[in-house]
Amino acid sequence: MGPLKPSLAETLRTDYGAVELPDDPAARAEFLDGSGSAVTAVVTSGRTGVDADLMAALPNLGAVVNFGVGYDTTDVAAAEQRGVGVSNTPDVLTDCVADTAVGLMIDAMRRFSAADRYLRAGSWPIEGNYPLTRQVSNTRVGIIGLGRIGGAIARRLTAFGCTISYHNRHRVDGSEFAYVESPVELARGVDVLVVAAAGGSGTTKLVDATVLDALGPDGYLINIARGSVVDEQALVERLGSGRLAGAGLDVFADEPNVPVELLRMDNVVLLPHVGSGTVQTRAAMEALTLRNLDEFLATGRLVTPVLQPAVRV
Repeated sequence: MGPLKPSLAETLRTDYGAVELPDDPAARAEFLDGSGSAVTAVVTSGRTGVDADLMAALPNLGAVVNFGVGYDTTDVAAAEQRGVGVSNTPDVLTDCVADTAVGLMIDAMRRFSAADRYLRAGSWPIEGNYPLTRQVSNTRVGIIGLGRIGGAIARRLTAFGCTISYHNRHRVDGSEFAYVESPVELARGVDVLVVAAAGGSGTTKLVDATVLDALGPDGYLINIARGSVVDEQALVERLGSGRLAGAGLDVFADEPNVPVELLRMDNVVLLPHVGSGTVQTRAAMEALTLRNLDEFLATGRLVTPVLQPAVRV
């Protein structure tokens, strides 16, 4: 269901005899009416997911196998109610996404991409040296979401001499980093705020106008989580008015659509959701997706479950 890595889609089609759920509403309705009851597993991605209405149209669905670590587009509550399992691909993309976060932070603060554009435009010989930027090492960094990816980001930035603090739904036992009770309080005490929290209804606009104002005109926002976690309009307004120094963004609220205002800003680094986009990581994600599917088809269980399927008799 939905766009998938081409090699994964081809494997599903040739080795598993999988069918692709039509995008056209009329064709989809016809397929579901005729074949919906035959579907026992759906392979999808975090950008598409399976909602409650689709689950209702697939009465024998047993598992949603997700290519990606994010699964907020799948209605997990509805899945649990129906006994449908949900899997994702954790761990295998942690390093690449953490690398992306650090790269965005360096680029946003040092403005390397903007300096590259300055040089290519021929401005250096005419206008002189590029303006001074901000140091990355030894800054204060706050991380929202100290899970696998957030922890990997923290470890990398520790090597830069950064002081790390974090906010989580719960304090992380044994963590060497300082816990802060709220996103606002965290933002108020740091130079850079990194968003690494899971998406979903529980974190929608968690980084709102109040948090951004607490980060302030000298602060930077880095988001490699989900666009939904940040109030995008509030972010655009503050970046445009100088109430925020800069941002590095790999995710957006309405992908692949990006606010046109951001495209005109030199203090923002924009990536087309490529946090895990390396050959090695995507191959590992594909392999884990297929392991989950194979395990479900063989045993009715999942290898990396967000939610295990109910035992069916």
